[in-house]
Amino acid sequence: MQAARLIVRGRVQGVGFRWWAARQASLLDLDGSVRNRSDGSVELVVAGSEEAIGEFVSLCRTGPPGAEVEEVSSEEWAQLVEKGFRIARSAGPG
Repeated sequence: MQAARLIVRGRVQGVGFRWWAARQASLLDLDGSVRNRSDGSVELVVAGSEEAIGEFVSLCRTGPPGAEVEEVSSEEWAQLVEKGFRIARSAGPG
């Protein structure tokens, strides 16, 4: 199992990105979490197969209808990821 942390920037808050991401992660059998960040970006941590994570990153480059994704950065994640996928409490406004 691999894990990655993604930061998605652009118009990604207020468009249902967290719920959309949770659905996509579930369909790809990924564990992890998603939360809004105070700078207007969305942070995601996902764990699963390399193929599923790659597909998830590709999907995040477009996002849900209404999103305008400008950038998706990703890095390997070495911390423990809990089983399941959750929408975490936002950090700051948004």
